[in-house]
Amino acid sequence: MPHTKCATGEHDDLRQIAAIPTPVNTRLFGGAVCVLMLSLFASQPLVGVIGPALGLQAQLSGFVPLATLLGYGIGLVLIVPLSDMMENRRLALTMLAAAALAQFACAFAPNAVLYLIAALVLGAALSCIQVLVPLAAALTPEAERGRVVGDVMSGMMIGLLLSRPLAGFAAAALGWRGMLLTLALLLAVLFVVLWFTLPWRRPAPGLSYAKLLSTLWSLLREERVLRLRAASAFLMFAAFNAFWTTVALLLAHPPFHFGEHGIALFALAGASGIVVAPLAGRWGDRGYTRPALAAIHALALVALLVAGLATMPAVHTIGLAVALLVLAAMLLDVGTVADQTLGRRAVNLLRPEARGRLNGLFTGVFFAGGSLGAALTGFVWTRGGWSAICILAGVFVCGALAISLSTLRDRSLG
Repeated sequence: MPHTKCATGEHDDLRQIAAIPTPVNTRLFGGAVCVLMLSLFASQPLVGVIGPALGLQAQLSGFVPLATLLGYGIGLVLIVPLSDMMENRRLALTMLAAAALAQFACAFAPNAVLYLIAALVLGAALSCIQVLVPLAAALTPEAERGRVVGDVMSGMMIGLLLSRPLAGFAAAALGWRGMLLTLALLLAVLFVVLWFTLPWRRPAPGLSYAKLLSTLWSLLREERVLRLRAASAFLMFAAFNAFWTTVALLLAHPPFHFGEHGIALFALAGASGIVVAPLAGRWGDRGYTRPALAAIHALALVALLVAGLATMPAVHTIGLAVALLVLAAMLLDVGTVADQTLGRRAVNLLRPEARGRLNGLFTGVFFAGGSLGAALTGFVWTRGGWSAICILAGVFVCGALAISLSTLRDRSLG
């Protein structure tokens, strides 16, 4: 892809950069966001290792992944909106370079304070994901936008779903510092690749940075599609995180007695959900967004019913219980991935001049849902066990299903 700067405005972008929907470029964006997502979530399954190594007490170990996610949230609000006023390639490469340096700092951090500072910077820089996804959408004709967003979302969800098992395997082989160093090297390689391949896109001039930030609330207030799709994603990601934050505890305890490798292999089952992202994008392109959302929310509810059955006394064998949990994980991940893909496609069709801000708002809202789901699991797990977790996640999914059913006949929503 030659580095020819585009004229101002989305129409000129589309005329001068027409090759972005090709499979090679789609794989490029998908691979990039996959690596970034791996870095974002890699520390989550290693809290019990990294925390003590840095001298953190057990009750403070949760700050290890929290620092990265908090930085990511800051980046969504303060950095991602810059994509609506700055040249996108320069912004993405600057953030990627900062992410690589911060990941190196995490790998060599001698104490908890320096690690947490580096992790905060890392998370903010990794919000580059939400610069790349709308960039791919902006450079794609509207008729194919769902397909391309779905393909790129596949890479994003591969990184999310594989981060837990891959981090566990890598840490077992290399140690946690070696695992983080490997990720830092991957980010550095990605920087070099994108330096030579990422196209230019300069948004239309207009708003100052302060004005951009001040418009976030008005966008959320004015765009009904954004509110509905973000609310649905919030609820589905809350259910997703409630399930995946707790299932490792379930499998580690009797009667399962899974070790780290067994839990990592179980987590691979969830990766099957990635196959639905391109399909969901195509459903959206064909006008099936509303019925598809209702169907996948119903499917996610079935998944949680299956998960609850896995620990019922009627299930007499460990093999059957594990099979039911694997099926539940696959169905829930399919529902979550499809919900986010369809929601992101709808949001990216709203206002081309505000695509970065809209994407940041959408992502920020559903990550807040994920944080809520994870935060509630400790309390619910200790008081009600696995059945209570399934009920909690089911309540979240019922909320998403209620939204999709209430808007099923509203043709204005696509």
